[in-house]
Amino acid sequence: MNAERFDPTMVFTPEELAGVRARSNLDGALCVAHAWIVIGCAMGLYAVWPNPLTFVVAVLVIGSRQLGLAILMHDGAHGVLTRTHNDTVSQWLTAYPIFADTLPYRHYHLAHHRLTQQPNDPDIGLSAPFPITRASLRRKFLRDITGQTGFKQRRAQLRAAFSVPGARLKNFWRKMGGMVITNLVLLGVLTALGRPQYYLMFWLLPLLTWYMVVLRLRNIAEHAMVPDNDDVMRNARTTYASFIARAFLAPYWVNYHVDHHLLMYVPCYNLPKLHALLLAKGYGDKMEIQQNYSAVLKLAASKEPEAVAA
Repeated sequence: MNAERFDPTMVFTPEELAGVRARSNLDGALCVAHAWIVIGCAMGLYAVWPNPLTFVVAVLVIGSRQLGLAILMHDGAHGVLTRTHNDTVSQWLTAYPIFADTLPYRHYHLAHHRLTQQPNDPDIGLSAPFPITRASLRRKFLRDITGQTGFKQRRAQLRAAFSVPGARLKNFWRKMGGMVITNLVLLGVLTALGRPQYYLMFWLLPLLTWYMVVLRLRNIAEHAMVPDNDDVMRNARTTYASFIARAFLAPYWVNYHVDHHLLMYVPCYNLPKLHALLLAKGYGDKMEIQQNYSAVLKLAASKEPEAVAA
C-alpha cells in the first residue's frame, strides 16, 4: 500500500471540502452536452465544407471528444458526474457510445486508486514500461493512429463477449447490449439526416485511430515516470494544458491528475478549484507537475537506444 497518506480534513476547511466535492446535475449535464455538441459541430463542419482538411479536423476533434466521453464516464464511475441519475447518464450518454461500461470499470478503477503505482495496481502495466526510446514511442503512436491498437482492442472485446459456450448470445447481450443500442441510435440519427456514412467516417474511424492516440497520451501523462511510487503527491502527475491541448489532448480537466488522486470524489468540473486551493496552501512544490504535454513526451522517450555490439 502507498506509504504516504493525505488527509483532506487536515488541509481544507469543511467549507472548502464541501465546495470542491459538490456535485451538480447542471454542470454534469453541460459537460455531457458539450461533448455531443462539439461532435455534432465537427460533423457539420465537414458537411458544409467537405474537403480533406475539414475531414482531418473532424476526425481529430471527434476522437478527442470521445476521450472526453471516457473522462466523463470516469467521473460516473466515481459517482460524481451528476448528483442524481449518475449511473444512467454515465452509461447511456458517455460509456456505451464508445463501447465502454461504467460498472465493471468502476470496480477495476477503484482498485487502481487503492493501489496506485504498487505492484498489484491493475493499471501498473500502463506506466511500468516507461521510459522507452523515441523509436519505440513512435511505433506505439503509429499503431494507434493507423487503427491497429483500436482494432485489436475491439476484437478482444468481441471475443470476450462471445466467450461463454452455450450462452454466447446471452453473454454478448449482457456485456454489449447497451453499446449496440446506443450505436444503432447514433447510426439511425445520422441516417435520418441523410448521412449514414458519417457513422463510419466520424464515429468508428476516430474511435479506432485518434482516440487511441490521445488515450495513450493520457495514460502516459498520468502515471508514467513519476518520481515516487509511494508518495501520493508524486505517484501521479498534473500536466498544465493550453487551450489547444485542452481541445485536442486533455478535455474536461483530465490533466489535473495528482489533484484527482488526492480527492478522488471531486467532480472533474471542480478540479481547477481544487488545484488552486492546493497551490494556495503551499503544496505546489510537493506535487509532481509538468508544464505541458511536450515535457511529458520528452520524459516518456528519454531512454537511450541500446548500443549495438561490435
